[in-house]
Amino acid sequence: MAQNQNSSEVYDAVVVGSGAGGGTAVQVLAAKGLKVALLEAGPMLDVKKEFKEHKWPYDYDHRGAEEGGKSYFGKGKSFGFFTTTSGGWQLDGEPYTVGEGSQFQWFRSRILGGRTNHYGRMSFRFADYDFKPYDRDGLGSNWPISYEDIAPYYDKAEEFIGVCGSMENVRSCPDGKFHTPPPPRVHETLIKKACDKLGIICIANRRAVITKPTNGRAPCHYCGQCGRGCMTASAYSSSQVQVFPAMKTGRLKVFDLAMAREVLTNNDGKATGVLYIDKRTRQERVIRAKTVVLAASSCESTRILLNSKTKEFPNGLANGSGLLGRYLMDTVGFGLSGYVPALEGMPHYDTDGYGGAHLFMPWWLWDKHNTLDFPRGYHIEIGGGYGMPGVGSYHGAARRYGYGKDMKKKIREGYGTGVGFAGRGEMIPNIHSYMELDPDVVDQWGIPVPRFHFKWTDYEWKQARHMEKTFAGIITSMGGRVTGLSAAERESDGISVPGTIIHEVGGARMGRGVKDSVLNGYCQAHEVKNLFVVDGASFVSNPDKNPTLTINALAWRACDYLAEELRKGNV
Repeated sequence: MAQNQNSSEVYDAVVVGSGAGGGTAVQVLAAKGLKVALLEAGPMLDVKKEFKEHKWPYDYDHRGAEEGGKSYFGKGKSFGFFTTTSGGWQLDGEPYTVGEGSQFQWFRSRILGGRTNHYGRMSFRFADYDFKPYDRDGLGSNWPISYEDIAPYYDKAEEFIGVCGSMENVRSCPDGKFHTPPPPRVHETLIKKACDKLGIICIANRRAVITKPTNGRAPCHYCGQCGRGCMTASAYSSSQVQVFPAMKTGRLKVFDLAMAREVLTNNDGKATGVLYIDKRTRQERVIRAKTVVLAASSCESTRILLNSKTKEFPNGLANGSGLLGRYLMDTVGFGLSGYVPALEGMPHYDTDGYGGAHLFMPWWLWDKHNTLDFPRGYHIEIGGGYGMPGVGSYHGAARRYGYGKDMKKKIREGYGTGVGFAGRGEMIPNIHSYMELDPDVVDQWGIPVPRFHFKWTDYEWKQARHMEKTFAGIITSMGGRVTGLSAAERESDGISVPGTIIHEVGGARMGRGVKDSVLNGYCQAHEVKNLFVVDGASFVSNPDKNPTLTINALAWRACDYLAEELRKGNV
């Protein structure tokens, strides 16, 4: 490899990763006047080039099948040609391995903004009891912080990025600072009626999409294409909402195509910067800084720390507890689809909305666990409406209906009559789920890669069976029938393949002391005071809420603390 090239400039902070945690970090730190460097493993985002928000299949010769029909052979982009994923489960030259007897898939998005350019934008606060799970049922561990500690930062994050929702006073999903949500569509109205009969709470969804002008961003125009990237930044992405504005302050410098290898330290054990590979030249380079903030995603930040070995920490930086990489978690997933005759023959109308469900069901049995055979809970996400047909939309239609007029007639009759339900539930952390470095495999940059081990327990399996029974009951209550799994490729075994919900968290959990954790309640390493980890790696548990909003809030809180400690000379 080419010779290490050092820069003499010293930043107040170097941030690794530009997603929800990294984007929030550079926003907060630059606003406080700090000089910040941001390392991103992918390229700079060019919105006009990358986003396909208002493109139609006929705008491309391949109609969305990709060059050479890649999607027909399972070689196309993850989630389809039109999405702005900029990454995938497998990346050329960047492998990972999985331990014997385990399954795990690791999604990486290599571009400025990371997954926030395309994620579902579900934005739920953790409940008060989510921070003290051990006190409730004796499982897992308590967080070292409480809901009261993080609530002000939920407020800050919601007000800044913009979140829709309604005030409902549901304990499992606390209310926040909301924009007015859009009204439900017809299929969602029918779902709510069915849920009301069954005693299931069904309320306005909470998504990071604005419905009023906010900080120069235009409100949502309801094109329904959030996963393709939002040209107007009405849907939150860290790239457009946080990183680009921070760059305009002149206090943030972005280093793209920069693959972080390790955190550097001095003889006093303090972090001094980050060693990275410049992908353009394949040269090693160093960014020096007074503080280091890792936000590369849970598994990537953990990998960086495991690769940052010193005499004091031969098993990874700040790993005196031996828990670095341990207690890896993902969200429990299971889904069912159904056919609802009441939706057949209805006049077609525009159901695009804001790119996802306008309603959802928070966990409604938080106070009735004595009636269940599993701990914790899940929320329900829903689907339906008249989505834009594309490549693969009617796969198997000829086999079912034959060719010609009959096939076309059946397709038209069935268009818009389907509904889907996806459960997203809490996993209990266990000792069998963790990541380590594979001693025999490196990526194309010469960096040792992760090896994953993962296991669902009976807690998660029983939860998935409750999801299945619940979803079937809702569909039946609507007068419909179950047609199959919503995501058969991912959930054919009756539960999601670990990692495929893309909610992996843990690996460098926070706690009260070095014996049982890597970080403190401010996402600060116990043993390296000027090192912070502000992505999902800090999570102690993985409640039934999508993690991004909590990553935003924790990162904001951590960076407020970092800036003050830096001012005092404590880090």
